[in-house]
Amino acid sequence: MISLIGLPGSGKTTVGRQLSRRLRVPFLDSDTVIEQQLGCSIREFFEREGEVRFRDIEASVIDELTQLPEGVLSTGGGAVLRPENRAHLHQRTKVVYLNSSPDDLFRRLRHDKNRPLLQVADPLGRLRDLHTHRDPLYRETAHIFVDTGRPSVASLVNLIVTQLETNGVITAPSNPLNSDA
Repeated sequence: MISLIGLPGSGKTTVGRQLSRRLRVPFLDSDTVIEQQLGCSIREFFEREGEVRFRDIEASVIDELTQLPEGVLSTGGGAVLRPENRAHLHQRTKVVYLNSSPDDLFRRLRHDKNRPLLQVADPLGRLRDLHTHRDPLYRETAHIFVDTGRPSVASLVNLIVTQLETNGVITAPSNPLNSDA
């Protein structure tokens, strides 16, 4: 199992979908699983029940998903806030941290009205605060670090696959043109 962590908007879902296709394994999104269990959006639940209750459910889902034998798991941006989530992710999966600067995230997300996180007076300041607080937690959890910068999704997937091969997580596919068969 490979897990992707990073701030909201860092590309976890987009890159995760492409990576799962490339590796021919299932794609899982912890936020989607949570919403299916709740029967409502995370935003609605968060507003109604509060962050602590949401984080309890998130921890349960991450515990379940990290026990699956294979796949690419995209986590919510705040999944690393709980020590048990960091432990489950790090011990049971190979964790890739998609590191994005607050400025890059702001450029990508400034018109996204579906992210409650950014519906504040100073969204760039909010992203900077989140990065300052969460970056050490992402680094503690991750096995592989990828700076997202501005490369294409395909380039990021190639970079991650190369890192996974280098770290022995996956094996490089054999090239039939070079085989002696």
